[in-house]
Amino acid sequence: MALSLQKGQSLSLTKSDGASLTKVRLGLGWDAAAPAKRGLFGGLKTVEVDLDASAILFDAAGQALDAVFFNQLTSQDGSTRHTGDNLTGDGEGDDETILVDLSAVSPSVAHIVFVISSYSGQTFDKVANAFTRLLDDSAPGSPEVARFQLTDSGSHTAMIMAKVSRQGSGWTFQAIGERAAGRTVKDLIAPAARVL
Repeated sequence: MALSLQKGQSLSLTKSDGASLTKVRLGLGWDAAAPAKRGLFGGLKTVEVDLDASAILFDAAGQALDAVFFNQLTSQDGSTRHTGDNLTGDGEGDDETILVDLSAVSPSVAHIVFVISSYSGQTFDKVANAFTRLLDDSAPGSPEVARFQLTDSGSHTAMIMAKVSRQGSGWTFQAIGERAAGRTVKDLIAPAARVL
């Protein structure tokens, strides 16, 4: 059973036998806060919310080394991969997914920060049921390890959702949930660096 995390909580990425998790998947999901609105001729029109999930890779000094997002799907070291852009937030489950092979992350990377942003400038008062969940991709069936439900709506256009950080020979996962402003991953480098 997955651990439900609150803002600021963290957990060590180890299996029950003490071994470190090696491959994880970060799923991000959301829905439109208002499922439909009246169209020009009185019919219901679906509201779409286009958020973009991204991962920013930092060194121990807080310098951004690389980023994975809809326009660069794989990190330079090949360890971190975005599975593709969801333009609407429609459907159940994860809307966007980022895969990380922790054993292949460059030794110069100390933190990977996961963010979501609205390229179109939609604000989070139009977003409902936003969450991030961490899955163990090295285990059969990819069991969910942790989930962080985001309840913070407002006029911001981005969120710093979570991060994984090196701790000794292993990694930790932390739920963050900090508001930010920005449309692109480039806009979110400085806010993401502040949570390291």
